[in-house]
Amino acid sequence: MSEPKIHPSAVIEEGAAIGPGCEIGPFCHIGPEVVLAEGVRLKSHVVVTGRTVIGPETEVFSFAVIGEIPQDLKFRGEKTRLEIGARNRIREHVTMNCGTEGGGGLTKVGDDGLFMAGCHIAHDCHVGDRVIIVNNAAVAGHCRIEDDVIIGGLCGIHQWVRIGKGAIIGALSMVTNDVIPHGLVQGPRGELDGLNLVGLKRRGVKRADITALRAAFQMLAQGEGAFVDRARRLGEETESDYVREIVAFIMGESDRSFLTPK
Repeated sequence: MSEPKIHPSAVIEEGAAIGPGCEIGPFCHIGPEVVLAEGVRLKSHVVVTGRTVIGPETEVFSFAVIGEIPQDLKFRGEKTRLEIGARNRIREHVTMNCGTEGGGGLTKVGDDGLFMAGCHIAHDCHVGDRVIIVNNAAVAGHCRIEDDVIIGGLCGIHQWVRIGKGAIIGALSMVTNDVIPHGLVQGPRGELDGLNLVGLKRRGVKRADITALRAAFQMLAQGEGAFVDRARRLGEETESDYVREIVAFIMGESDRSFLTPK
């Protein structure tokens, strides 16, 4: 791959590692502990700082600020990290913060994500692959966003919340509790309103699995006993891997309660 292309007005501090084929546009500022893998492209006026690693072929648009210190008053300058995977598109004015010592010291973003203009990824979040976060949505500290999640515009995700694989959050929702895999959340105070059927069909999930997920959702909504008890029984009865994902998510460790079916 070719040598990096760096605009003369860009500031690259000593110690930064710039991979082959990178393109760094006008007025970008790259800190001394930053690592850019091959083929990373930074448009104009991008700031990348802190102990930040950006994976191959990720593209960062103008005025994004990547790797700044957390918005956490407990932060005292400890050495923490931000790791961003491959082929992400990080649009204008996006902010992603490094971790905190109390949260494990790492904010991590997977591969092939789309982070639209103005969205925020706070300290100690772990974001999976193929995640889409729409304009001006904010993900608070310590959240876990699993693969294939879509978070709509102007949403707020409360700290410590987990959002399971394949879930979708409608625009303008405030999500204060965990969301099961493949769940559909909507409303100003986010409510679990069904399954992300559109997303399941787009990913080619078999009809039998979708039918099993529908039945599982109904059992979680209307079955006997507490929510966790219903989930435990589902795990004993189901033969669907997709339903087992939901059960494993519900039975996993969490610092929040769950959004439960209406």
